[in-house]
Amino acid sequence: MKKINLLLLTLLLTLSFRSTADEGMWLPLFVERLNYADMQKKGLKLTPEEIYSVNNSSLKDAIIIFGRGCTGEIVSPNGLIFTNHHCGYGQIQSHSTVEHDYLTDGFWAMKMEDELPNPGLTATFLIRVEDVTQKVRAVINDKMTEEERNGEIRKISKTLTDEAIKDTHYEASVRSFFAGDEFYLFVYEVFKDVRLVGAPPSSIGKYGADTDNWMWPRHTGDFAIFRVYSGPDGKPAEYSKANIPFKPRHFLPISIDGVANNDFTMIMGYPGSTDRYRSSWGVEQAVEQSNPTVVSIREQKLNIMRKYMDASDAVRIQYASKYAGTSNYWKYFIGQTRGLKRLKVVDKKRSEEAAFTEWVNSNPNRKAQYGETLTLRKEAINKQSGINLSQIYLNEAINRGSEILAYSRRFSKLTELLEAKTQDKAAIDAEVNRLRESATGYFKNYHAPLDEELLGAMLQMYHQNVPKEQQPKLIGEIYSKYKGDFTAYARMVFSKSNFVSLAGVNKLFDKPAAKTFKADPATQLAGAFVEIQNQMRPMQTEISEMAAKGDRLYIRGLREMMGDQKTFYPDANFTMRLTYGTIGDYYPADAVHYNYVTTLTGVMEKEDPSNWEFEVPGKLKELYQKKDYGPYGSNGEMIVGFISNNDITGGNSGSPVMNARGELIGIAFDGNWEAMSGDIAFEPALQRTISVDIRYVLFIIDKFAGATNLINELTIVSKANRASDN
Repeated sequence: MKKINLLLLTLLLTLSFRSTADEGMWLPLFVERLNYADMQKKGLKLTPEEIYSVNNSSLKDAIIIFGRGCTGEIVSPNGLIFTNHHCGYGQIQSHSTVEHDYLTDGFWAMKMEDELPNPGLTATFLIRVEDVTQKVRAVINDKMTEEERNGEIRKISKTLTDEAIKDTHYEASVRSFFAGDEFYLFVYEVFKDVRLVGAPPSSIGKYGADTDNWMWPRHTGDFAIFRVYSGPDGKPAEYSKANIPFKPRHFLPISIDGVANNDFTMIMGYPGSTDRYRSSWGVEQAVEQSNPTVVSIREQKLNIMRKYMDASDAVRIQYASKYAGTSNYWKYFIGQTRGLKRLKVVDKKRSEEAAFTEWVNSNPNRKAQYGETLTLRKEAINKQSGINLSQIYLNEAINRGSEILAYSRRFSKLTELLEAKTQDKAAIDAEVNRLRESATGYFKNYHAPLDEELLGAMLQMYHQNVPKEQQPKLIGEIYSKYKGDFTAYARMVFSKSNFVSLAGVNKLFDKPAAKTFKADPATQLAGAFVEIQNQMRPMQTEISEMAAKGDRLYIRGLREMMGDQKTFYPDANFTMRLTYGTIGDYYPADAVHYNYVTTLTGVMEKEDPSNWEFEVPGKLKELYQKKDYGPYGSNGEMIVGFISNNDITGGNSGSPVMNARGELIGIAFDGNWEAMSGDIAFEPALQRTISVDIRYVLFIIDKFAGATNLINELTIVSKANRASDN
């Protein structure tokens, strides 16, 4: 008994880096049962029902999935959305031209008629969550193969979602948690008319750019404003001038009281993905192979894009969003590798696994149930290592490399229709029209010379670094024919392909022929990579199934082992989560201290007119010199950003940071450099969420942009007006 208790103590110590109260991405459904008492101790003033409710208005009704990968919050009774500038960057870019450069100059709609539509952009509201674990478990068992198990899960999930949305306009999905041990049904309402309302110039919304990305102290006004519209009946509708501003079930009031050290903070949003239960072997693979490979590929892509963007304003606008997306996780993987090494995460994982092994081996029943767990996990990584470089290069250098390859694959359906023995003219015409309509938008943001150089460089890296037996045969043929000069090959592709210009594809549309599509060199190269991916898919499936079973057993075993001594939360999977904590300074290194807020003074200190990342608008400098901060300043200073120890990750961008009353105090947009390992291992002493202070957001809207129409739409609260209300 003493031995087991000692093992539990050891495991608690090794798990301490992910066991603090401020750690955790919690399902709001369970706030009352799992977190409420602790949140009250930290200062929460709301009831559980005010945070998450199906029947009544609650905070969850103000939180949205913004687009496909960010979070936003409703801040007015007319559907106004606050999110991050970098979340709306693609939309801002799409409306920008050299003549109307909203990226550089900003955009402000002074009346609703000026708001700009964004085809394809959505705002998704969570209606309810239901625990369907028992219903799913009723059709699966541990004797099934992973393929059989997944097949049954898909069938029961479809039944459950069909039942949930029957006779409604809602959408639904069943998501798995704890590596497939628990299952929850999510019901959503998706609005399809979301318009751009306001965005600061990039010199504010992107201040510091790549240099300051993932860094504290930070001075970025990372916010943008949109509005969700509904049909006249209040339900989702495609864009129409007849649509009306959406009337939300709840919107967030905004507090201008400011923040102080140790103040309670709460964030609700949609964290994308974490891997907190990754094995020691998986962490080693990330540090030694995966992360450095991604970094090297992306660095090459960034250098090529930057060269052409610096030479032309038109190309800068075309590739602004693409560059930002590539750059963000280029730097992230550099920081993650550094953090994993510095925090000795592999050693902590090994200690955890050793304690788990002893616990398993101390009981015959446990050994029968969990004995293969670590073997499965280790073997999956060992097998993955054999094809890891190939998979990374396919994803990063090929699928996300030169756009001409992905674009040519868009025509595969049309090719199939044209090759059919019995041709369906209506279907062919419909597909041609679809492709023709999308072509204009595609080529608006495309520069062929840049893409040509990208193709040559990526093929060169691919050939040099991927095992030859895992490369398409065509790559070897190209190497021989062009004597290793992939730049020359890329030049040939772009000289002969129809997919390099709008004029070229319009010729294809005028006389669509399968033979022409298939003969195109871009199509042939893209097809060669699809073929090699298909050849490797069985091995990847085997690895995935092995890893899935090992992960599920490991997490299940940990939860059983810890019992009531630890409350576990599931990894992020882009479902709504709540995290709570406090405002807080920190010590990133010996003799170094970081304050919990930054100010406009820091913006001015960093100004460098010769560096586009640190340009400061003249109007902002004028306001600073006059200390003209309106009601948003604090003791003669304008607070720009703050940090808290909330637990967030990608997908949380744009999430509301709320105080104890559920009032908006900031917008989360980043994590800090010292804790970039956070997606794998939470480090409580270092982990910080970086947020733009809501007072800086209001100051920019009001004093900088003069968009008082938007200020008047908000519900702004403070200690003074709360006291008068009482």
